[in-house]
Amino acid sequence: MGNRRLAVAELADAPRALPSRYLTPDDLVEVFDLPSVETVYQWRRKRTGPRGFRVGRHLRFDPADVRAWVDSQRAGAAA
Repeated sequence: MGNRRLAVAELADAPRALPSRYLTPDDLVEVFDLPSVETVYQWRRKRTGPRGFRVGRHLRFDPADVRAWVDSQRAGAAA
């Protein structure tokens, strides 16, 4: 049982790899373990989340922009 806890802790600390394709709001929910897609839309309204763009009526996120946003959040937390 101790090994399982260690494995889970290591997994939680390891950064998740982002797909090479453009991400959907559902992808962000999965990657960041968010409560719902509404969280992503609230970030967008408040301009606090990663930069997104519209393709027609669909919201998409560039993985490089998401990574940059994560890095800025980590830098802000360390300051």
